[in-house]
Amino acid sequence: MFMTEQKELLQVHNLETTFYTDDGVVPAVDGISFSLREREILGIVGESGSGKSVTSLSIMRLIPSPPGKISNGEILFEGRDLAKLHEKEMRKIRGNDIAMIFQEPMTSLNPLFTIGKQLNEAVLLHNKGWSKKQATERSIEMMKLVGLPRVEELIKEYPHQLSGGMRQRVMIAMALVCDPKVLIADEPTTALDVTIQAQILQLMKDLNTRLNTAVMLITHDLGVVAETCERVIVMYGGQIVEQGPVSEIFKNPQHPYTKGLIQSVPDMRHKKERLYSIPGNVPKPGSIKNGCRFAARCEFAFERCTQQNPPIYQINEQHTARCFLADDKERGAGE
Repeated sequence: MFMTEQKELLQVHNLETTFYTDDGVVPAVDGISFSLREREILGIVGESGSGKSVTSLSIMRLIPSPPGKISNGEILFEGRDLAKLHEKEMRKIRGNDIAMIFQEPMTSLNPLFTIGKQLNEAVLLHNKGWSKKQATERSIEMMKLVGLPRVEELIKEYPHQLSGGMRQRVMIAMALVCDPKVLIADEPTTALDVTIQAQILQLMKDLNTRLNTAVMLITHDLGVVAETCERVIVMYGGQIVEQGPVSEIFKNPQHPYTKGLIQSVPDMRHKKERLYSIPGNVPKPGSIKNGCRFAARCEFAFERCTQQNPPIYQINEQHTARCFLADDKERGAGE
């Protein structure tokens, strides 16, 4: 049986998102390029402040303006540049073709309205000719799909009456209610216990398989990426420092930051060893004007790293890294 090649559903080219603050111009996302293919789960990983969430909000065109602005680049979805669409046109795509699950479900759900009312509102917003009965039937269908119990009762309850895991399932149901082609999940398991986290991740994998929804999973946890994703993008300081297939990145990481993240994943086979942590902190966006943004925290850094920002090197057809040591000609200089 021949495997059909996956089409690129979303293409991001040289995206720059800038914030204009009292302290100056801050490039939160600085010239990133990547694609999301049909039916794939793509992971975007990095510490807080690396630019992951700003990337997702840029794609959704939800950057607050002022102070933020997409200052350069293209966000192509089915051939249309989302960065250049009028807000009225973008509203037809947002929630309908591209949906997003936000980090904290309690702040995303309105505490004054029932679960049913909020789900129905999402359905009716994108299906103008539907009746309230049709919207309720669709809401119940999606609640069952994401594994919520006693949905006929649940639909009449308020967010505070639900557990954290149930609220997150409601958010997923709300995101999927219009059959989006792309689902962006921004830290969907934050603040959930380990058991519920595993259930939510398995649910997303099942929905990806059953509904053919492409998923962009944003997380700081490489363990989650290893279990869930096909490809991974590693971000640091507003830039992509490495990307490729998950199996390749874990087996052959090329950027010292990626290596540090992998070492930071707890390994129960070596319980007595102290858990590794990357020294130092993520730099404030815009604070590093010259050189590699990871150089101050990198044990392999040499003089050139502090003077020039490394280009992106092609490791193989699918694997790239932004590090001088990824270039064979430079390896000797850093040793």
